Amino acid sequence: MRTISADVARRTALAAQGFAEPRPPGPVTRRHLQRVLGRTQLLQLDSVNVAVRAHYMPVFSRLGAYPHDLLDGAAWHHTARRPRLMVEYWAHEASLLPVEDWPLLLSGAKRPGWWRHYAQLADREPALVDDVLAAVKELGPVGAGALETALGGAAGKPRPPGVSWWERSDVKRICEYLFGLGALTTGTRVNFQRLYDLPERVLPSAVLAAHPMDHGEAARGLVRRAARALGIATEPDLRDYYRLGPAESRRAVEELVEAGELEPVAVRGWRAPAYRAPEASVPRRIEGRALLCPFDPLIWERERTERIFGFRYRIEIYVPEPKREFGYYVFPFLLDGELVGRVDLKSDRAAGVLRVQGAFAEPGAEARRVAAELAAELRHMAEWLGLEGVVVGERGDLAGALAGAVG
Repeated sequence: MRTISADVARRTALAAQGFAEPRPPGPVTRRHLQRVLGRTQLLQLDSVNVAVRAHYMPVFSRLGAYPHDLLDGAAWHHTARRPRLMVEYWAHEASLLPVEDWPLLLSGAKRPGWWRHYAQLADREPALVDDVLAAVKELGPVGAGALETALGGAAGKPRPPGVSWWERSDVKRICEYLFGLGALTTGTRVNFQRLYDLPERVLPSAVLAAHPMDHGEAARGLVRRAARALGIATEPDLRDYYRLGPAESRRAVEELVEAGELEPVAVRGWRAPAYRAPEASVPRRIEGRALLCPFDPLIWERERTERIFGFRYRIEIYVPEPKREFGYYVFPFLLDGELVGRVDLKSDRAAGVLRVQGAFAEPGAEARRVAAELAAELRHMAEWLGLEGVVVGERGDLAGALAGAVG
């Protein structure tokens, strides 16, 4: 087993995620999007829209400004000329992933999601399951609310006062249960609402024919993809990428090492053994800048982020405001391969500006240069979002320098 430095591991991880490549000098195309997806393997979905929805941002971070409908078309629309590239399923979390990976996720190698708790309801109400499938077949793509209305009865009644938004109706629960089983998928989304449809109307026949897949083969396939996306990783890192079970992940790693498809390495400063993808590259240096949303695959595993970049990062959405350290929706700032700062961002669509509600430099970072580069990236992001400018608040040790750089 060879030993490599932490710096080599960091550059390997950045290159695997696509940060060693310059942004396209011209318009971003479907081919560029496919290249990003080939790096990250998936794009995580999240409902928070305070700045920009999570699945759009990793593409911007790697490619710069691009039309939102480029991603929308690849994810939720299909024509003979431009076939659908991605499908939704539970991967790391709810994610967009290449359509050809659908059988891997439905193989049983991955741990069942929270939707498994609805199995009791499905067993108790088999007629409701049949009714939902029949209604989707007739009406799809269709949202859960429209299904509730179509099916009538108790499911179609208004929600009583005091019932919290996360208490889902039985129809919604069955939809999510069938989605988890792969009996339903997302036909499209409208205003981010999932519209359910049958997989045979969404996915290519060759993809549907590939299911079911052997558990072991699927686990190895998912670990291969995780290794390709991470470049270099511990076994828990690889496991977390698709949320595999510990036993399945360890077995798959052992088998891939034995087959020569993963290289065991020791990284100085890492407590756990690491594994390197054979195709992983190590650029001499990483240049460029990027804002990273909280759900970017480069940083979503917080312990790995701290191990690789020396950057402690926690999402504080669920922390009461007085107790937040940095802010509600904080974007780390990547500059020349290092995480050098962070900004709490909000798209103020009514005022037409991107608001920096807090700006913070990492210890040892050159504040003036960080502010100048960050200001340029924020202006680029604001323009991409159709906002007229950037407004910097007063909170944070970088706020003054950033406000001056933004102008």
